[in-house]
Amino acid sequence: MRGLPNAEAYPKDIMLRDGDKVSIRPLEPGDKIRLLEFFERVPEEERYYLKENVASAKVIQGWTNNMDLSKVIPIVAVCRDAIVADATLHLNRTPARHHLGEVRVVVDPAYREVGLGSRLIRELLDIASALGLTKVGFELVAQREKEAVCAAERVGFKEIATLEDRVKDFWGNYQDLILLEIPVSDRERWWKG
Repeated sequence: MRGLPNAEAYPKDIMLRDGDKVSIRPLEPGDKIRLLEFFERVPEEERYYLKENVASAKVIQGWTNNMDLSKVIPIVAVCRDAIVADATLHLNRTPARHHLGEVRVVVDPAYREVGLGSRLIRELLDIASALGLTKVGFELVAQREKEAVCAAERVGFKEIATLEDRVKDFWGNYQDLILLEIPVSDRERWWKG
């Protein structure tokens, strides 16, 4: 049975590059309204690429009421009682791929470019390491999620493939999907910076 390792280490209070303080902690069932409000602050054209309709109260209620840490480990960043970022580690339950994970990170537009996304990626990699995962992947839309690609590369993710015209963007244009990956064993590399 998988779950959140070192749960007692949370919440973690961190200082962002702009001097703001946020608290990183696991998502809780009582977060449903704060999580919905967070996703509503993310522009619609960015939410479009997420794998579920995060602006739906029903979707958010399903996430918060039915958390299964053997499938997804969700953490959030909170500032002044508002969720300002959501990050998840998706675990593969197939025995042949049990050693792999995938990260997904969404940051409030007002909290970008201050190191929060990179810090959340590192937190998820720590969790992946504690769970014994060997590689973690990240899928991003090449032209529409450039800042996220840069953040992942700063942490140490490397592009392993580009799937041409794999995603149709918000305006109907085809975009490339970039697959990035990082070996979890190289903690020194991904915690530097």
